[in-house]
Amino acid sequence: MKTRSRSTQESSPHKSLPVPVPGVGVSHSNKKKNKKQHKSSLKVKVKDDPHKPKKPPTAFFFYLEDFRKTFQQENPTVKSMREIGKACGDKWKTLSFEEKVAYYDIATEKRAEFERAMTEYIKRKENGELSDESEDEL
Repeated sequence: MKTRSRSTQESSPHKSLPVPVPGVGVSHSNKKKNKKQHKSSLKVKVKDDPHKPKKPPTAFFFYLEDFRKTFQQENPTVKSMREIGKACGDKWKTLSFEEKVAYYDIATEKRAEFERAMTEYIKRKENGELSDESEDEL
């Protein structure tokens, strides 16, 4: 049985690393260009259909409308949406479920309206009614 000598294993304890060859491979500047080209190809915008119904806001956003009115009356010096939103979020977290129910009810009604509008939109789109109108507008 043949065995390898220890001298060859001890002389190169690490695997041999590939030696870079000049002119072969991609340089750093080309890598950056390739990334830019790749990103720009991903930025193809799809035009939204203007006839498509928009999603309704959540219960929190209905609460935000009411809260914003009262908060601005109480704090007329605060103009930052960030501060108003932060105060609203803190207040929303402390509300009980019973207080939130009114806003959830509004949100579910709006969601049901959206679902009806969406089914009607899909039917009209499948029938081709929307495509004819959109071509006329262009």
